Amino acid sequence: MAIFEYPDLFLFILTIIILLFVWRTKIRKKTSLPTNWPLVGMLPAILLNCHRIHAYFTEILIESGGTFIPRGFQHGYVGYFRNFSNYPKGPEFKKMFEILGDGIFNADFELWELHRRTTLSFLNHTKFYDLLERSIWEKVETGLLPVLDDFSEQGIDFDLQDIFQRFTFDSICNLVLDYDPCSLCVDMPLIPCEKAFNDAIEALLYRHVLPESIWKLQKWLRIGKEGKLIEAWKAFDEFIYPDFLRDTTLSLMFAGRDTTSTCLTWLFWLIATNPSTEMKILEEIEAEFKKWRSFNVEESRRLIYLHGALCESLRLFPPVALEHKAPIEPDNLPSGEYIKSNAKVIVSFYSTGRMESVWGNDCSEFKPERWISDSGLIKHEPSYKFPAFNAGPRTCVGKEMAFIQLVEGNDVISPRDSIILQAKHGLKVTLSKRNAKLTN
Repeated sequence: MAIFEYPDLFLFILTIIILLFVWRTKIRKKTSLPTNWPLVGMLPAILLNCHRIHAYFTEILIESGGTFIPRGFQHGYVGYFRNFSNYPKGPEFKKMFEILGDGIFNADFELWELHRRTTLSFLNHTKFYDLLERSIWEKVETGLLPVLDDFSEQGIDFDLQDIFQRFTFDSICNLVLDYDPCSLCVDMPLIPCEKAFNDAIEALLYRHVLPESIWKLQKWLRIGKEGKLIEAWKAFDEFIYPDFLRDTTLSLMFAGRDTTSTCLTWLFWLIATNPSTEMKILEEIEAEFKKWRSFNVEESRRLIYLHGALCESLRLFPPVALEHKAPIEPDNLPSGEYIKSNAKVIVSFYSTGRMESVWGNDCSEFKPERWISDSGLIKHEPSYKFPAFNAGPRTCVGKEMAFIQLVEGNDVISPRDSIILQAKHGLKVTLSKRNAKLTN
């Protein structure tokens, strides 16, 4: 082009264009909607808000009425899907989450059905919950309690999130592999596979923000988050093999380790910042059990207020904040937008829990009472309103198991120890022993 023969003129015109866009942005009404820039589209706004990406997505969705179709960006956001068979995970999802191989999270169609049937046969076995209760309590006695008591006696602050991650990692390894890696003990050893989960999750999150060409370049150069992901992959391969067994068990371990530890982390943070909720939970546990001890699945179902607090925590902080979909055939979303085949659609579960149109004017408040009916029982909301465990045919098969682990985790700590929040970064806390009936 002739303009490139005059570089000064080209730079001048480019500068004018940039200044016009900056001026347009400043004088326009304040909005959460990202500006569509030449060449880079809406990427600058995404990168500037990557440290609060889920909150930013929520602001965009609220302002745009629940569905947002970006310009110059291959993403769309929608609350719910009506046509499940038309929205498989697809090759783009599998490319993004390649570390999970052909496991249940990446699988579609016949392979997904095989994984689901196999997993359900394991979870529905008559002795599974006996094994689950025994496994959890053994880890509580040999790992969780000694570690918490040690930190409490020393009076030092520690990362409770790290404790939960080690606790759920050891527990899921026991269930799936019949092997206890003992990552949760007083020495707090470095277990490469356990650490690899954190590195892998962080890298996968950045893949949602960075252009594919950027993260692929990092992968080729083995640098940044992608470099850590490669090392995590090696750690997984050394921990579990062959490949099919690795893909199958790794998906179960991701679900059992990260979703449960994330839920526990947010639950204890919400309880620590809402003293009235903490008091009601303690009163309920004391009324039901009188004395601190282990309890079975049926007994845990009597803790109605605690279940309400768990559901409320999951509503505000779902362990899986978003999910990809890619329609096989063109479709019209419930909001009326036309979606082409193979277009990337992102479902934001995080945003769903923060929309007034779904949960009312108090949607941003932590209120366990919203889950308790007038008759004193737990309210059951439809999964498309409360998608913490996904919705439709892909609803999480381990939902019941997750609730049992969450209840056990809370009831081990809450009656015995008072949590004092410290800094940011993880969940830094100190513990102080309670002088309560339940601890005697």
